[in-house]
Amino acid sequence: MQKPRSPKPGQNRGKGKGPQGGKPLNAKPKPPLSARGAALRMLGDVLGEEPRLLADLRDAPWLGPMAPADRARALRLATETLRGLERCDRLLSNHLKKMPPLEVQNILRLGTCELAHGAAAHGVVNDLVQATGRLPRQGHMKGLVNAVLRKMAEEAPTQWSRLRAPRLPDWLRGPLAEAYGKERILGFEAAHAQGAPLDLTPRDPARAAEWAERLNGKLLPTGSIRLEAGQQVSALEGFAEGAWWIQDAAAAMPVRILAPKPGEKILDLCAAPGGKTLQLAAAGAEVTALDLSANRLKRLEENLQRTGLSAQVLAGDALEHEGLYDAIVLDAPCSATGTIRRHPDLPLVRDGAEIGDLIGLQEAMLGHALSLLKPGGRLVFCTCSLIPDEGECHVDEALALNQELVVDRAALDLPGVDPAWITEEGGLRLTPDLWPQDGGMDGFYMACLRKG
Repeated sequence: MQKPRSPKPGQNRGKGKGPQGGKPLNAKPKPPLSARGAALRMLGDVLGEEPRLLADLRDAPWLGPMAPADRARALRLATETLRGLERCDRLLSNHLKKMPPLEVQNILRLGTCELAHGAAAHGVVNDLVQATGRLPRQGHMKGLVNAVLRKMAEEAPTQWSRLRAPRLPDWLRGPLAEAYGKERILGFEAAHAQGAPLDLTPRDPARAAEWAERLNGKLLPTGSIRLEAGQQVSALEGFAEGAWWIQDAAAAMPVRILAPKPGEKILDLCAAPGGKTLQLAAAGAEVTALDLSANRLKRLEENLQRTGLSAQVLAGDALEHEGLYDAIVLDAPCSATGTIRRHPDLPLVRDGAEIGDLIGLQEAMLGHALSLLKPGGRLVFCTCSLIPDEGECHVDEALALNQELVVDRAALDLPGVDPAWITEEGGLRLTPDLWPQDGGMDGFYMACLRKG
């Protein structure tokens, strides 16, 4: 066989390219996006023709080269702009005869939001005018962006807070108003507009007060630690050694209701990203963490390694899992409508069409999970949804179909739990308008079921 001839010295296999016909030898890698540049790209992905959730963009390759602080700032800028989208468009409509193309519209929205929250006008306006000038098709609109944003620098800081809290979309507002009443929905929307602080769960609950003091946070009645939002988590004391993990105060309560004991064999169904698995493992339980997404389980495994905790991590379908367990946590897939204060993109990307299928899946998962529970065992069913059909109704139906099941109301007798939050069937209904003086909480439903 004839060997391929090597190129002569100085000769390449592709004109102006490296030996394998790849990038030019003198090609320079593209610089990472700025925080504003990345935020604009996120806004385009969320609000574009094929909408994507911000959570689905966290592992985007174009975010990789950015410094952690810049990535965190980009996500914060995009989140705040989406949270205040209605207010941004209200203010901008006073100075635009019609909205410009989406790329320019998002530049104006981002600038308006930053200016409303006190950012220096000179830096914001100049940076975003330059960003407009780099657009292939809308570069000629930088004069418009300059003029409008200078108006926003004058008006937005004072007018922003005078505008009403952004409304939920009709597909969600209607059903929630029917379930809770219109006055409560105004409270939900106010909480969503306020956003969410940063909640932590300590690995050792006995050291919660100590860590709250060291992090300059507040110890909540339920045992979570609350900090101000907008901080770079990986730079906080205790992160590297795994002394705590991020988990909304409401999301930490299902495991507290379950009250895991050392040595118990416990199944965490739909476990990723892993906050509940970490709680169970920290209590000394023998934990099996199951989730359908192997990719999402990577984050769980990273947190286990960081905290020095252990669990058996499995990628698989919850409806096909077999075994018997002393206790089970089922945080079922749901509409996630209880998390809008942290994920304002959710009602913009979704339209409620998937909720019917989710309700059917939740029912099937609860039925299968009960079959995995040992006699005398307990199961906490929970969803981060505000929709009763994804919470209370499932427990009502499970109790009607299974005579051996009882609701453990005593499990809800915990520090920080207001008896007014306990529902008729014995579950716990949390909503974002609770704890308004402390920054609210996610919407959640949970109930502890015992098998006779």
